Amino acid sequence: MKASAYACLIGLAAAALATRAAFSYDASNSPAKWQSDEAEIRQMLDASVQAFNRGDLPGHLAIYDEDVNFMTKEGPRPGIAPIEKAFREAYFRDGKPKQQLSFEQLAVRPLTPDVALATARFVLSGGAEKDQTGWFTLVWVRRPSGWKAVHDHSG
Repeated sequence: MKASAYACLIGLAAAALATRAAFSYDASNSPAKWQSDEAEIRQMLDASVQAFNRGDLPGHLAIYDEDVNFMTKEGPRPGIAPIEKAFREAYFRDGKPKQQLSFEQLAVRPLTPDVALATARFVLSGGAEKDQTGWFTLVWVRRPSGWKAVHDHSG
């Protein structure tokens, strides 16, 4: 085999190993760090729910990165402003939430040291409205300012 073929094979093997390493992050390598990160994300989600329930929509949306992509049945909705507008129209009346928000079955897991995935069931209840529920997935990325949700897929 020629040297260039060996170099190509070595390059492909290195790329395969790097890809495997990138997608097989094991939080057990640094359990204390991951426990701290998971607690931070859970605390942010709890603060988001509390903000929503007291009518503080910007506080509820504070978990999102400014370039968040919110996936809806109509397609992607990029940025915070369109999300805020849609939420205000759908879930608020006279500046107050129509219903109370809660999350159930919240699971947060690391994908890499700086990326995490959160899944849960949202529940909107009360307010003389029919209860609404569905599942969501949030992709979190560690930013210099802390963890931020960069992608939200809710249904």
